[in-house]
Amino acid sequence: MHSPTPKAFPIPVVALGPGAQPVDDGLDYLSMPQGMATYQAPLLPEPEDLGGHDGAVQALQQVLQALQLAASGQAAAPVSLRGLGEADLALVHQVLGEGEVSAQVLAAPGDFSRPGSLQVQESVFAGVWRVVGQTDDGRLIDQVECGPVPQVLLQAAREDSRRGHHAPPMDEAAHNAQAVLIELADHRQHWRAGQPAEVVNLSLLPLTPLDIALMDAQIGTGRVLILSRGYGNCRITNAQVSNTWRVVYYNSQDTVILNSVEVCAMPEVACAAPEDLVDSAERFTEVLAWVAGAGA
Repeated sequence: MHSPTPKAFPIPVVALGPGAQPVDDGLDYLSMPQGMATYQAPLLPEPEDLGGHDGAVQALQQVLQALQLAASGQAAAPVSLRGLGEADLALVHQVLGEGEVSAQVLAAPGDFSRPGSLQVQESVFAGVWRVVGQTDDGRLIDQVECGPVPQVLLQAAREDSRRGHHAPPMDEAAHNAQAVLIELADHRQHWRAGQPAEVVNLSLLPLTPLDIALMDAQIGTGRVLILSRGYGNCRITNAQVSNTWRVVYYNSQDTVILNSVEVCAMPEVACAAPEDLVDSAERFTEVLAWVAGAGA
């Protein structure tokens, strides 16, 4: 099976709050991200390379239909690519390209029967996602999802929260971490789907690395790992409690510039906005018209 190679996850898991750095009398500003990812048209194949690839063209047409549904606010079924040959898969991957968001869903904890995981790569068309790998029930999948975020990521996060998390005993001396945990529990109790995210900015709190570690131990770390490179780098991981995500922003030197916890279904930075989906549908229509015309 030909599959995309998602970009590596080079950012280490670090979460440092105020008090963790030595005091310096001078001003030392963190450098901010210097660039922002923008749409770049995919490198399309030459017309002579498109002959005989009806399977790829048909799959891309199905992706366009799914994308148009998503752009209109409707749910769209995934488009399976498993029936395509290697050459057709390569063509589909070339047309889709690789965008700024990639993700992984690790195998369920304690499942040593397979090392499998799901790999997710956004295409250059925001809201069009290639999903490759093995699900928890052992199914092999290679498909394209269209929507704000792939459903496989939301499903894995929900499954993690349903499994529950056995937190270790809390250190009574960790008063700052306990205060954050109480606030997060209150947000989880009152947050409802469709509401804005409740964000706890850890960078503004007097938390030490030990406080952060104790907090992470209490909420747990789930199987979903997302990396967004839209403006600088943002690493997102789900907790093992419901609707809770660790969101850490880095500058171009991989230095933490914002460390937070969000209570929501999915952090907004990982999602394609409604206007992005509309724009992607327009761009994809133009690209597919060229591909279909060149292959005729």
